[in-house]
Amino acid sequence: MGNICRSPTAHAIFRQRVAGRALQDKIHVDSAGTHAYHVGCGADTRSQQAALLRGFKMADLQSRQLCAEDYQCFDYLLVADHDNFQLTFDACPVQQRHKIGYILDYAKETGIKEVPDPYYGEGDGFETVLNLLEDACDGLLLELEKDIVLD
Repeated sequence: MGNICRSPTAHAIFRQRVAGRALQDKIHVDSAGTHAYHVGCGADTRSQQAALLRGFKMADLQSRQLCAEDYQCFDYLLVADHDNFQLTFDACPVQQRHKIGYILDYAKETGIKEVPDPYYGEGDGFETVLNLLEDACDGLLLELEKDIVLD
């Protein structure tokens, strides 16, 4: 929603995975929110702290809102939950809607579809988000690598 918790966490994880496979020249990673709540702000401090403990750096990321160009520029528009799916779908040109999906569709270790929002929660919500998104990012990269090999 605001691009300060789940999305930048996925962004940080995925760009590190992409860099680890030396694919930065083939895969562009970005994140955006469906709302303008926090545009220009850095990732939530709790997200940054939890991610850093696992070696993912997010301090350079700034929140931005999904824009019309994103629907054209990106091959995948992956969301964390149903509300963001619907907002993204509704704003997307019909011919680009095939690009929209759930990030957890690529997870191998979980059967859930939505990444819970840890913003208002307590306890280990940020750890849960990291676990889910690491799994999903690994699955997404495996999928993309198949396409890259075919190119």
